[in-house]
Amino acid sequence: MQEILDVSYVEASKYGRLHAFDLYIPDALKPNGPLICFVHGGAWRSEDKSHHAVLARRLAEGTSYTVAVPNYRLTTPQTQLHHPGHSEDLLAFLHFVHGWTGPSSQGHISYDPSRLYLFGHSCSAHMLTSILLSPPPTSNPFSSLTPSESLLQSVRGVVMSEGIYDVDLLLKSFPTYREWFIADTFGDLDTYAAVNTSAYQIRESGQNTRWLVVHSKGDTLVDEVQSQSMVAQLKTFEFAASGDAAFVESHFDLTSDHNDVLLEDRYHEVVGRFIGHTEELNIKA
Repeated sequence: MQEILDVSYVEASKYGRLHAFDLYIPDALKPNGPLICFVHGGAWRSEDKSHHAVLARRLAEGTSYTVAVPNYRLTTPQTQLHHPGHSEDLLAFLHFVHGWTGPSSQGHISYDPSRLYLFGHSCSAHMLTSILLSPPPTSNPFSSLTPSESLLQSVRGVVMSEGIYDVDLLLKSFPTYREWFIADTFGDLDTYAAVNTSAYQIRESGQNTRWLVVHSKGDTLVDEVQSQSMVAQLKTFEFAASGDAAFVESHFDLTSDHNDVLLEDRYHEVVGRFIGHTEELNIKA
């Protein structure tokens, strides 16, 4: 396993490692394979890419594909960063790896930049849907989160686990979250409808993307209704293959708690099969 750490995705960033990612290249690398990007959670306020090294290695070894794990700026008493700042960082990372020519030590990249699989967990599922989906016209459009057409077309699959999508719904189940992290992240608002990504629409260039939504019965931090609401919305979209329900897949049969699910065998079984099946469909297409 080759590990290339702290690759900057923002040139001369004053934020250092917060604008960097780690790359994991398996020994049994499949040539011209896709890139898997895992984005950590942590309630927009904690965690680091290094915390998920074990997961990244397992994903890389299990799929024989390169895995990238980015950092992004967090909301802390010092930064007071608000949405959409975290997602803006994530979009900058995605544009970077989509156009990257590879580390200078290699002179080439170890993946096909036109085939990306994006993994979001907890708050980063919200971040991904803030980018890949479009707010309703009556909502604040957050134009800074608009991805390029080329990037959207490169996203072959999205995997979201224990995701947060509807903040108002989250606060009904967990009212203490407002003071803990929601108000700091989004502001102390009467409603968070403008950032309810389970009400967002598919972007035109994203109609070939397949979606996998995973939620554990054992999650004590985010309840299943979040994922149910997102699956229901995704199934209303008109994908390129009209009426193809296979573009949206869900598994709510995992059993571990919020973060432990990422190391559960069932999680790796489900996501591995999802990527493998998506790659087969792309070959046939």
